[in-house]
Amino acid sequence: HNYYPDHLWQNHNRIDLSGNLKYDSVYSADLIHQKAKDFIKEKRSKPFFVYLPYTLPHADVIVPHDAVYEYYVKKFNEAPVLEKPKTKDGEAHHFDEYPHAAFAAMVARLDKYVGEIMKIVRNKGIEKNTLILFTSDNGPHKENGGDPEFFNGNGGLKGIKRDLYEGGIREPFIANWKGTIKPGVSNHVGAFWDLFPTFQQLAGMRVSDRLDGLSLVPVLSVKGQQLQHPYLYWEFHERGGKQAVRAGDWKGVRLNVTMQQHSPIELYNLKTDPGENNNVAAANPAIIQQMEKWMNSAHVADKAWPLLFNEVSKKD
Repeated sequence: HNYYPDHLWQNHNRIDLSGNLKYDSVYSADLIHQKAKDFIKEKRSKPFFVYLPYTLPHADVIVPHDAVYEYYVKKFNEAPVLEKPKTKDGEAHHFDEYPHAAFAAMVARLDKYVGEIMKIVRNKGIEKNTLILFTSDNGPHKENGGDPEFFNGNGGLKGIKRDLYEGGIREPFIANWKGTIKPGVSNHVGAFWDLFPTFQQLAGMRVSDRLDGLSLVPVLSVKGQQLQHPYLYWEFHERGGKQAVRAGDWKGVRLNVTMQQHSPIELYNLKTDPGENNNVAAANPAIIQQMEKWMNSAHVADKAWPLLFNEVSKKD
């Protein structure tokens, strides 16, 4: 929707994108980026927080056909996709005739955005007092123009978006804080639910003890003892239902939990097998038993979101 009720917008800050119904007049990512730049440039005496959810790259794969796009059209020399693929969601989708070029141009645009944000922070003289985090919410997508195989989007890991294998959930997490974060790579295993307590601590607040997350401040600043999760848990409610647990170097994955009552757990040692190619469940029954306990205890049943076989059966 292009419009929202006035009470949902402070100062009636309404954005009119009705021109996009007929023409590609405004690229939403450009608009989001410009608003963020304007906000950061404002003069203020208090600290600020910016959550900047760029949607590049994403499905649909669509980008302005500018010089960068044309550069990749020539570079890839791909055959044009003339026939629009069929979709199952009933929605209208945009399909670029050169999807590889469009995807690469989206990535290049995102890279440019990040560079401009960092330049503004540097020019304002707040580089030593500003933490900049860059990450993603999932692995590469395959829908509506995405081609993870062509771009090696999962970096050789197993799976893509909607998978609970490493290719679907292990994401780049880059932190920049001049003078505080030392250049290098950390092997710490964390998750998005660690960010809220991290922000609490950075803001000088008491970190809530009723959260699943653990503050990442020690690992970012190399000060103090970084707390470790005994395990991390994920679940996914589509494609038969999935569960996964990461504990140290061990990774357990259980598929088809909605379709089967006792779906087997796959087990991988990520230290020796980051690609999750060798299922060693049969040789490690004690670890499998612990993985199952964690999956059962971490899952919270919800009538509106049934996941496990017995939950779906009760709903039916």
